[in-house]
Amino acid sequence: MKIVIASDHAGFELKKYLVNSLQDKGYDVIDMGNTVYSETDDYPDYIKMVGEYISEHNNPKQYRGIVIGGSGQGENICANKFSHVRSVLIYGNDRGLNTEIAKLSRQHNNANVLSLGARFIETDHALEVVQIWLDEEFSNEERHIRRLSKIENK
Repeated sequence: MKIVIASDHAGFELKKYLVNSLQDKGYDVIDMGNTVYSETDDYPDYIKMVGEYISEHNNPKQYRGIVIGGSGQGENICANKFSHVRSVLIYGNDRGLNTEIAKLSRQHNNANVLSLGARFIETDHALEVVQIWLDEEFSNEERHIRRLSKIENK
């Protein structure tokens, strides 16, 4: 699986940690930036590269995106502007809730982008959520396919 990842300054350290951890686990990770810490960067400049990539490679079994910012809110909004992108936001440290949301976002929504709020999630918990999200499969249940089709054909 290929993973594209991007962050602004607020998510920079978490992104570095996730890139290294995922590469150590054997994932093919593409860092879309920012590759140098800059307190004045703007998240849309980097998040849109993930959105464009996932939109062009519309296959969640082979391609996933991760976007990271302070709260993850703006990053999630930005990512969802692109065709075929289904981004889900996770933040906070409620392990039970976040792991369930990560699972359901894949099982029910076939989410292909994960947005994380770096200021609101611990590093080790973020990696745990990412791994669960990457491991989870779409259910392919008719009701979920039907609902996603209604979203795609808005």
